[in-house]
Amino acid sequence: MQSNVSYYQSKKEFRLFVTNIFPNLLRLRKEGNQTPFNALVLKIMPEIRKYINGRLNTAIKKGNFSKGKYKADDFIDQLFIEIYDNIEDVQKEGDFYLWLFKKTNDLIEDVIVEEEFDEYFFENIDDYSKPEWDEMQEKYSTDGGGDLLMIEELDDMSYNHNDYSLNHVFIEDNEKELIEKIDKDISEEEIQNHITMVLHHLPLEMRNVFDLFTQEHLELEEIAQVRNSSVSEVEELLKDAKKILQASFFNRYPLG
Repeated sequence: MQSNVSYYQSKKEFRLFVTNIFPNLLRLRKEGNQTPFNALVLKIMPEIRKYINGRLNTAIKKGNFSKGKYKADDFIDQLFIEIYDNIEDVQKEGDFYLWLFKKTNDLIEDVIVEEEFDEYFFENIDDYSKPEWDEMQEKYSTDGGGDLLMIEELDDMSYNHNDYSLNHVFIEDNEKELIEKIDKDISEEEIQNHITMVLHHLPLEMRNVFDLFTQEHLELEEIAQVRNSSVSEVEELLKDAKKILQASFFNRYPLG
């Protein structure tokens, strides 16, 4: 299993960069210098674009809206306005990073009116056998569910390629045996494909919490701020996501 350390460091560096430019942004806003303000905001948008594309990809797959109806630029253009108009509401520079994700999330949530997911899958997660899991993976891969969002329209660097691993799913010491078996028997790519497929069937809010925790490395309290919810709600969503993922691995790759 490859380490995710380098990816994590890049996220930490991005968070530090966003925090460090806040005083300059605030000064430019107070001076009314919108052109240099926007030029500075532009430097943080590539990472935000990855996050937006990831959420759009999920929403399109879930049928919340059709492919091509919304693009990342639709949200980024509005985000520029939101940042310029409301940055003075941020109390201190350490809050700016979460505030930025919260504003981004709010813009996306506004266009996702209803959440759709496969209830049959959700309620019968414990009953699928290995052949059924394999068939589901095949169907997911061939019917377009596993395709990247608008691959012909997006530069690879603008898409947030999620880097899921077993460590995101299993955290208890008594699960070490299963982790070692799965890690030995199947490839890293297969692990990522399985996790991605299972997440595809979950409620959008559950997947969003899981991704903010595993991919953006936010704490539960921070995710609650981003999503305008309580820590207990976030904790429950993350717990449920992991429980479903764990059940899927137990059924598809049983010990013995």
